[in-house]
Amino acid sequence: MRHAVIVLLAISCFSAVVRTQTADDLVSKNIQAKGGMDKIKAIKSMRMMGKFDLGGGFTARASQDNGRPNLVRETFTLQGMTAVQAYDGSAGWQIQPFQGHKDPELMGEDDLRDIQLDADFDGPLVDYAAKGNTVEYLGHDTVDGDDTLRLKVTLKNGDLIYYYLDPDTYLEIRKEIQQTIRGAVRERLVDLGSYKPVNGVMYPFSIAVGPKNNPGAQTITVERMDANVAIDNAQFALPASLKQVPKPVAEKK
Repeated sequence: MRHAVIVLLAISCFSAVVRTQTADDLVSKNIQAKGGMDKIKAIKSMRMMGKFDLGGGFTARASQDNGRPNLVRETFTLQGMTAVQAYDGSAGWQIQPFQGHKDPELMGEDDLRDIQLDADFDGPLVDYAAKGNTVEYLGHDTVDGDDTLRLKVTLKNGDLIYYYLDPDTYLEIRKEIQQTIRGAVRERLVDLGSYKPVNGVMYPFSIAVGPKNNPGAQTITVERMDANVAIDNAQFALPASLKQVPKPVAEKK
């Protein structure tokens, strides 16, 4: 009996080590599949343009500018109106004319979580430990009947992202995002496909997004993606109307 217990403990410890090593190995293979760390880091800015199919016959124009290390500005144009969401590295702000808000306003917690994810230039897997993220390998799973490798990423803020990697290419084909906001869990799926190289780095040109009970509710088709474009950092900055004006110091009598 004692021998059996020792064997089981040894197997358990070995499995834990293998799992940790496999997680790092899969992260490394994913980075290599995208083009390798050198090519990834060589990209300093990115501009994406495409169309956003909202369902019900509505299609919007979408664009996204990213700059290192964590700058992002997204625009969404439909029926002559343009919504803007941006993050300057510390604060998120938006203009939402579709909600009757034509002036810039600070983002609430819900939108801020999403824009911070989009602002992470290389994504949560690259330099994950330095970002305060942890990665676990959860074994095999399936997506639409196909075999995948599943990684669990716990972000520094506690949110979870489950990555489903293609076992042949090691590129992610699905992300399952779980965010806890004010005690409530919000879940959504992001399906990724049609990968193409941009400056030697693989990016998805087809993105389907939706809640877990309605995956693929909205789709983004990237029509153009340009790397290392000239981007004015002022476009990410908090608008003047949202900046706190310091109070005048009272004169001493």
